[in-house]
Amino acid sequence: MLAVGDAAGAVKAATAALKLDENHGQAWHVMAIALEKTGNLQNAFAAFEAAVKLLPDDWAIIDDLGSLANRLGYLDLAEKLYQKCLAADPGNLDVANNLACVLRDANRYDEAIELLKAVIAAHPQSALLWNTLGTVLSDKGDMEQSVIFFEESLRLDPGFQKARYNLANVRVALGEPEQGLADINKAIRGSRLPMEIATMKTAKALTQMILGDLAGAFETYEARFDPSLKEAVAFHAFGKRWSPDDDLQGATLLIYGEQGLGDEILFANLLGDVIDAVGPDGRVLLAISDRLLTLFSRSYPTLVVHSYRTQSRLGRTERSVEFGGEAPAIDLWTPIGSLFRRFRRAKAQFPDTPAFLKADPDRVAHWRDVLQSRNAAPKVGFMWKSLNMNGSRARGFSPFDLWQSVLGTKGVEFVNLQYGDCSAELAQAQAAGLDVWTPPGIDLKQDLDDVAALCSALDLMVAPMTATTNIAAACGVPTWVIAAPDAWPRFGTDGFPCYPSVRLFPTDGFGQWSGVMERIKQALSEEVAGRGVRTAAAA
Repeated sequence: MLAVGDAAGAVKAATAALKLDENHGQAWHVMAIALEKTGNLQNAFAAFEAAVKLLPDDWAIIDDLGSLANRLGYLDLAEKLYQKCLAADPGNLDVANNLACVLRDANRYDEAIELLKAVIAAHPQSALLWNTLGTVLSDKGDMEQSVIFFEESLRLDPGFQKARYNLANVRVALGEPEQGLADINKAIRGSRLPMEIATMKTAKALTQMILGDLAGAFETYEARFDPSLKEAVAFHAFGKRWSPDDDLQGATLLIYGEQGLGDEILFANLLGDVIDAVGPDGRVLLAISDRLLTLFSRSYPTLVVHSYRTQSRLGRTERSVEFGGEAPAIDLWTPIGSLFRRFRRAKAQFPDTPAFLKADPDRVAHWRDVLQSRNAAPKVGFMWKSLNMNGSRARGFSPFDLWQSVLGTKGVEFVNLQYGDCSAELAQAQAAGLDVWTPPGIDLKQDLDDVAALCSALDLMVAPMTATTNIAAACGVPTWVIAAPDAWPRFGTDGFPCYPSVRLFPTDGFGQWSGVMERIKQALSEEVAGRGVRTAAAA
């Protein structure tokens, strides 16, 4: 049944076999493979473990378990399993490749490269190995070099669509979205696995956003909910799933926040339009991160704001609403990003109002007093990294060393807004004699309502896109954003349409930070010299 793609049928057949003999190792193996294909990852993992216990020397089962462990993020276990397989079969190309993927995902790039070099020397005609080496280099940030290896993989196997897709992503990151889109479309047409197709469609949507094709992009972006994707969120349905053709007038609509915290804020740009569409006889309920409850409740007093509950069940992320009692009658529900399919199909549909979130005015006044009591210099908030710097995410943020030229700008006091552990970077700044002040008495990660107030009391914010940057921009704070060529929220413009207060500082190319840092320093010096930086007293 697995051979013809009937994973559900294979689960039933394996279940029947195990009722006859619960110690049948191969039946547990089939059960595990079938469960994984249906998306039931945690039960699949348990089935693989049962198979390994019964057949401890079956390297195919151990290899499969390692693949699932890697998919679930159990990198240490996956590495041990692959090492065990290689010890028994040193020439196994697939296992060596899988081990290299684990090392890559653990950010151990040099080890992965050395392993792949050795295996490629023995198997120079393997398109799989050349592709994996390309992914290691691209995740490491060596985009231009990775192109060579993806192209070699495709030369060896023109039908290897995963390599074509990886090459497309690199093209987009290097500032060639048109070519990237063409490659993604070709990869989608040549692919057969549902998970690969859904992954490629999601990347296609982001590329369409970069190119400004919003109508097409957000239709394609619905692929992010494909159940074959490990990261796809399953939402608890209340009423009917909204579609762009539904009449919202007078309806009760539940909107779920989705993706990361920054995306929840960015997508909220359209809430005012949704409230207008529902009208006075309708009602809008918003389920959002509990850290944003107070801020959104103040900003949208006609909204009924709840926190959502997210849990993992059988390897699937599920999201529901914390109503605090019986659920109200709901006509329609939707993830917030899906509403762009109706309300943000073109640039002209973005409002030009500078803010859609409102910080607590009393706390803004408090932070202004604190900032003014320090000195008269303009106060510039800054950040330099995301809390999640795992894998390829790290390549999207400048090394802290390169901030020194900006932080050395005369006549400015820089306010540290970086959440998470940043003690090493602050010590580095202090050793270099740079003036960086960390505000006391605020949890920069958890207390987002007070973060909004602090940002609103600043003269300027300078940062890459993070959750805090989104909050500042949504509150209308003048915000200078450092963005790579593949920053999809630009939506084909030279700014960020969701945030009219943003001034974009694009990099010269992927990983090219020095030039943009110098431009920020120059622009900041000019602002200070001309007193163009908003002063707290005048705000």
